[in-house]
Amino acid sequence: MKVAVAGCCHGALDKLYETLELLQRRHGVRPDLLLCCGDFQAVRNEADLRCMAVPAKYRHMQSFYRYYSGEKKAPVLTVFIGGNHEASNHLQELPYGGWVAPNIYYLGYAGVVRFRGVRIGGISGIFKSHDYRKGHFECPPYNQQTIRSAYHVRNIEVFKLKQLKRPMDIFMSHDWPRSIYHYGNKKQLLKMKSFFRQEVESNTLGSPAASELLQHLKPSYWFSAHLHVKFAAFMQHQTNSKEELPKATKFLALDKCLPHRDFLQIIDVEHDPTAGDSLEYDAEWIAVLKATNSLVNVTQSLWNMPENNGLHAKWDYSVTEEAIKEVLEELNHNLKIPCNFTLTAACYDPSKPQKNMEPVHTINPQTTEFCAQFGLTDINDRIQQVKEEGSVREYEEEEEEEEMDSTGSAEEPSEYNTDNSGLSSINPDEIMLDDEGGDEDLSTCSVDPSPDHPPEFSASFSDIRIMPDSMAVSSDDAMDSNNEELEKSGVCKQAEEKSLNERPLKRIGGNENGNTGIKKIKRRNQAIYAAEDEDKTE
Repeated sequence: MKVAVAGCCHGALDKLYETLELLQRRHGVRPDLLLCCGDFQAVRNEADLRCMAVPAKYRHMQSFYRYYSGEKKAPVLTVFIGGNHEASNHLQELPYGGWVAPNIYYLGYAGVVRFRGVRIGGISGIFKSHDYRKGHFECPPYNQQTIRSAYHVRNIEVFKLKQLKRPMDIFMSHDWPRSIYHYGNKKQLLKMKSFFRQEVESNTLGSPAASELLQHLKPSYWFSAHLHVKFAAFMQHQTNSKEELPKATKFLALDKCLPHRDFLQIIDVEHDPTAGDSLEYDAEWIAVLKATNSLVNVTQSLWNMPENNGLHAKWDYSVTEEAIKEVLEELNHNLKIPCNFTLTAACYDPSKPQKNMEPVHTINPQTTEFCAQFGLTDINDRIQQVKEEGSVREYEEEEEEEEMDSTGSAEEPSEYNTDNSGLSSINPDEIMLDDEGGDEDLSTCSVDPSPDHPPEFSASFSDIRIMPDSMAVSSDDAMDSNNEELEKSGVCKQAEEKSLNERPLKRIGGNENGNTGIKKIKRRNQAIYAAEDEDKTE
């Protein structure tokens, strides 16, 4: 089975699917599945644009709305995870995953599905230590804090994925697993992105949570995006016993979707030839969701997952074969994900722009149906309940509102240590709104609803490289020629980036109140968006 993998899409679906069509015409290669590693930007209308954490000049409608409305249909089954530049209000409707348009499926905050017998998992968002131990409490309309924290990875999603025992074929994360750069050609990476050197040398680049998952899941393939550079690595995992067969992960980070770039990768994946062409639920993942349902939290209080530290009667939420069998029986052994896509918001109309459209908190029928079928908590319904209860409490305790937080205190220290107490990183590619005047008030931010008009893509297309069966990479800096083979895929050399004289970044300590003490830093990656007038601050 041929699988196409793309990095940050940034809403350019027309460009992406045109590339696939061109690939078929030029090379006779037709992928059976397309995977996108975040920053997908499923923007339906002007309200969705207001929920994207990017400077106003990057808020363009792009082309997703045409697929949402039914004007167009994705020519290949597309599965994606969320990144840090998404219409968070839209994706929040589907915390357990679901269809955002016909033939386009979102994996949710975390999720696992199957296609032709291939097991595909993913986790959405990026890692930020100060939000990692909070619940999913955000909902539209967002403020300047929650518009960002909404896409930050939470410990409960990592905990759920760590309950899985069955082998994983493919896994996706938006940011890179921390330390993965030690298993590829670091020398070439730092030659292309010299500003990564400090984080690479201090081993703070990437997500420590994703690194934990990589070591636990040991998938055959792991794909990431976010840093806008192509990078390959090969990680041989240690075995826990002599009987356990050695496992290895082929890691690939993808560049963003741009003209004049080779941003797609095609891989051949072994599949079950007897399996159908429908996207399917994963029975073990459904069983884990059922087992961990009592852990759902929709407050911003800091909390830790159960662990074997004497404080919890139960800390192992992995599931038995019997529990998996029960899921199969509930579904009558029919794991096919229903094609129950539903419009939940007005679609953008170029002839009738509505710049003042406000985002609303919506409960998606797909999520309602999924939760009812498997007895799960509808996170958005619970958030609404907490908001309503909070409003009543605020009214009743108005005189004490300075002392009492109706949603629970985030200042409270944890009663036990998280197993990720040292988690901290600053990703140099994360866009932050300018704190010198560019941080617009969300209620008045301007949007440009006009679609982008990129140059004729077929005229600037660079041939796509098809990955060989074996991905030979050096374990360290030594083999430049080897990296040439891996990276001859066409990552264009960018203009030599000027080194910035920055103060060293402060590490985040175990500060329970969430204050990191980190100042906003200058943007160092000049290739975050394909715009000539790029924002100069992170």
